[in-house]
Amino acid sequence: MQTNTTNDTATRAVNLRVREDIRNLIDQAARSQGKSRSEFMIDAARRAAEDALLDQTLVRVDAQTYAHFLSVLDQPPSGEGYERLMKAAKPWQA
Repeated sequence: MQTNTTNDTATRAVNLRVREDIRNLIDQAARSQGKSRSEFMIDAARRAAEDALLDQTLVRVDAQTYAHFLSVLDQPPSGEGYERLMKAAKPWQA
């Protein structure tokens, strides 16, 4: 009997059918990042899966904590980090 452990590095095939123009786009993007098509697609699919699950995350807090959270969001941005970011060169204006 084979058990599944957290160190399981076995891979499984996933077959996809995709239009040629989309495959070419994926290949171009993969090359731009120095990845194979498979590496690029696996990374993109993993990120999308994580995002989909994180979008479903519910965080429960008490009323006081929630009120504090809202008050922080209502504050205008400020501080050293904000100032440094605002002074940074903007690539689209170069």
